[in-house]
Amino acid sequence: MALGRYTRVDGKKSTNYCSTVTVVVFVALCLVGVWMISSSSDTAPENFDFPQEKQKTEVKQDKLKQEEVKQDPVKEYNPAHLPEDASKGDSNIKSENPNEAPSEEKKEEKPSDDEKSDDTNNKSETNEQVIEENQNLKKDGFEEANTEHGGNNTGEKKESGEGSSENEKHSEESPSKTQDEKKESEIDEKVEQNQDSESDNSSKMEGGESKEQVAQEVFPSGAQSELLNEFSTQNGSFSTQAAESKNEKETQKSSTQQEKLTWKLCNTTAGPDYIPCLDNWDDIHHLRSTKHYEHRERHCPAEPPTCLVPLPVGYKRPVEWPKSREKVWYSNVPHTKLVQIKGHQNWVKVSGEYLTFPGGGTQFKKGARHYIEFIEQMLPDIAWGKRSRVVLDVGCGVASFGGFLFDKDVLTMSFAPKDEHEAQVQFALERGIPAISAVMGTQRLPFPGIVFDIVHCARCRVPWHIEGGKLLLELNRVLRPGGYFVWSATPVYQKLDEDVAIWKAMSKLTEQMCWKLVKKERDAMNKISVAIYQKPSSNECYEQRSQNEPPLCEQSDDRNAAWNIPLQACMHKVPEGETERGSQLSEQWSARLQKVPYWLTSSQVGVYGKPAPEDFSADYEHWKHVVSQSYLNGIGISWSNVRNVMDMRAVYGGFASALRDLKIWVMNVVTVDSPDTLPIIYERGLFGIYHDWCESFNTYPRSYDLLHADHLFSKIKQKCNMPALVVEVDRILRPEGKIIVRDKVEIINELETLLRSMHWEIRLTYSNDKEGLLCAQKTMWRPDEVETLTYAIK
Repeated sequence: MALGRYTRVDGKKSTNYCSTVTVVVFVALCLVGVWMISSSSDTAPENFDFPQEKQKTEVKQDKLKQEEVKQDPVKEYNPAHLPEDASKGDSNIKSENPNEAPSEEKKEEKPSDDEKSDDTNNKSETNEQVIEENQNLKKDGFEEANTEHGGNNTGEKKESGEGSSENEKHSEESPSKTQDEKKESEIDEKVEQNQDSESDNSSKMEGGESKEQVAQEVFPSGAQSELLNEFSTQNGSFSTQAAESKNEKETQKSSTQQEKLTWKLCNTTAGPDYIPCLDNWDDIHHLRSTKHYEHRERHCPAEPPTCLVPLPVGYKRPVEWPKSREKVWYSNVPHTKLVQIKGHQNWVKVSGEYLTFPGGGTQFKKGARHYIEFIEQMLPDIAWGKRSRVVLDVGCGVASFGGFLFDKDVLTMSFAPKDEHEAQVQFALERGIPAISAVMGTQRLPFPGIVFDIVHCARCRVPWHIEGGKLLLELNRVLRPGGYFVWSATPVYQKLDEDVAIWKAMSKLTEQMCWKLVKKERDAMNKISVAIYQKPSSNECYEQRSQNEPPLCEQSDDRNAAWNIPLQACMHKVPEGETERGSQLSEQWSARLQKVPYWLTSSQVGVYGKPAPEDFSADYEHWKHVVSQSYLNGIGISWSNVRNVMDMRAVYGGFASALRDLKIWVMNVVTVDSPDTLPIIYERGLFGIYHDWCESFNTYPRSYDLLHADHLFSKIKQKCNMPALVVEVDRILRPEGKIIVRDKVEIINELETLLRSMHWEIRLTYSNDKEGLLCAQKTMWRPDEVETLTYAIK
């Protein structure tokens, strides 16, 4: 009688009548059922829990997606937020809404009571088929992909009796789905929004139009696409489950690696102002001599540092240009030594929370504006912003001269050593004025020959006249034919014995160099005098000299060779051939910006493989298109907050030229192992520098607001330490500054992992046909653990 309380195997309730026949039949059925179950469990025990395991996997993925959406609501798939061709495959994407009802597909995964009542023989047969199919899936690498995408197991379909109809439906829809999946895999977009009040136009990223611009403009089609990179790409291959599974595994692997990445804080004597190649005290202490300022030159450590530079206490977002020209936060550059030394000369003063810059200098105490106007009045041919566009300021101090030349549409490359005049170049960069740390020592300056329109030296304390005029001859190398040297140091006007001796020595040297003293006048307001020399524009004077002193350089001496090249006391001849660079005057600004240089000929092959003039023009049009249609309004950057910009791998300067109407300046870096296109950049009225990114750049930490890297990281990875370069990027970029990277997709993925581990905000990632784009923002985060760099301790 008690047996009536139990449930039979087939799920139906037993009757209330109990008889011997019923008991016997029931017991027999139980024995048969036990035998069948035991035989099936011996055959395939792992398949009984397959649907439950599958459900657990999907629940886990749904939870991860829900957490991801909570962290970044913009990241949720929304067809209105994607380019048109990116939203077509959304029918296969699972809902990320936790309140949404489960799909029919998920409901089918739970066996019903009717399904449990199927014949046990069919169950055994089904289990054998499941084992065989699962083994095939494992062999082909598809099992995980099918589990991810919620595909039903074949055995389950047969049990439910719906397998055939589902297969027919899938086969009917597969062609269109395959194409959509291809597009979906080719275009993977992730946008993350900055949450603070100044979110840099991130609302523009929420509109479909902006993202469609990213699709169309950042990765243009046709001939424009040839300029995206120097790698061949293939189109038209359909995505497969194997490829998608592999990508997902790599993504998960990257996430695991990201958790393992740890960073430490650099402990050095320089602290927040650490420049690896200038603060290598281990090498500096072992120098045989410092007579020629060898201790101020580059001495890079054998291995670049991989620790992060600390922030100054109380660091704040920098004052924006043009207010920054007059004042900066004291907490950002907390140095007062220069205030004490040069305070009476109107260089810099402390005023409450700010450091203020009255606009003066040692030689223009009454202000840089008057000094600049005075020079042009002396010699109208200088024509600031027309004939004279690119200027080199030697021993720049806090770079007020270059800062106020912006009003004249003039670009000034200012430099000074990291010396006892504490943080002078750092002051310049914090003000939003171009500057680098460098010295006139034993090496050539990192610029090509005959590129600057004017070289300026106020009171730069450089002994130009010694050792055969070696240092002045270096200026002759970088000064274009017909260019001017503006000198307003004390030997020009003071009558002290030392100054008089230097003036005589300089007069003799400049005459031997065929430099002509075109003007020398006194500025009554500043109570100084200015001398202006002009370099010859032909070789006539050189040929008429009675003595070959200083000597002319050998023909084999390349005037453009500048990376780690020792100085030589010789002069290069002036180019005279019609197609030689420097044989003609540059076009006036701003016509020179977009005009093809006269010395680029069709017989020359450009960087992208076209004839050089076509290459130049195509690059100009390409970057103008990308910047105007995407960078300026499509990736969430508020350009009003951007002042100091670096193109880490410039080619023809197209990126910088496309930004010319903004109130910014761009440091164009031509890597030493790339085609030497830096002379072309200068010819356009822009400026730049040579550099090897396997080493540290000669600038202070927190120098730049925006970095741009076009296929730089993939090249660096081939020869040196990519994480070290990422650390260098972190060093030179200001907190809340941004980087735009264009590179191969795998490089973008690796870079994203590294940046996330440093707590950067990933604002945008975009991929299309193996090419990717990343925009990321540095945060204020610094690690707690410390690493002491013994070679950087005095």
